[in-house]
Amino acid sequence: MEFTHQRTVQVVAALLIIAAINQSLYTALYIAEVDVPRQLLWGGEGLLFAILAAFAGSAMVRSKALTLVFSAIAFSAALNVVQVGVGLTLFGPFGEAAGGVPALAPAAGAVVAYSFFVYNAAKIMLGLAALVAGMSLAARGSKLLGWATAVVGVVAMIANTLSMAGGRDVLGELPLAGGSGVLATVLLALCLLGLARED
Repeated sequence: MEFTHQRTVQVVAALLIIAAINQSLYTALYIAEVDVPRQLLWGGEGLLFAILAAFAGSAMVRSKALTLVFSAIAFSAALNVVQVGVGLTLFGPFGEAAGGVPALAPAAGAVVAYSFFVYNAAKIMLGLAALVAGMSLAARGSKLLGWATAVVGVVAMIANTLSMAGGRDVLGELPLAGGSGVLATVLLALCLLGLARED
């Protein structure tokens, strides 16, 4: 199968939507206190983000006007692979160690904090991609979707920067960092579908 630039961009958009749905599903199950198969969900996310990094990287080198957008998506995907890897490989052992030796609780907490730091950094990248793609789409005539995407992208960048710099609880119980990041991801994907034919 030949992956033209337009088809590659469509695959990137589809993968972004799948990632947003998967994250929303996981969050909903976590809030509902449903026991979720983390290995399966996070392992699937790791595969998804690895493939997204490859496709976004391919789109980046072939893009005429959206190089920054695809660069931000590719690096966000790579950061998400790291974040998922930390969750899958380190949460369990550090949590068990802290359960047996209370003095290790700060180390376990630091691993979780690092994971969220990487998560927020990835969301900042997606916010940047949404901002640039939204402005580009608005300039080409689709002002409502374009400016909505750009504004949500800016909100995602600010909220995730605050969470990254001040710790994941900096915004209290308000899930603005993650929520705005997921919404920016969906709107970004919709923008890419509109821009794919013209890039």
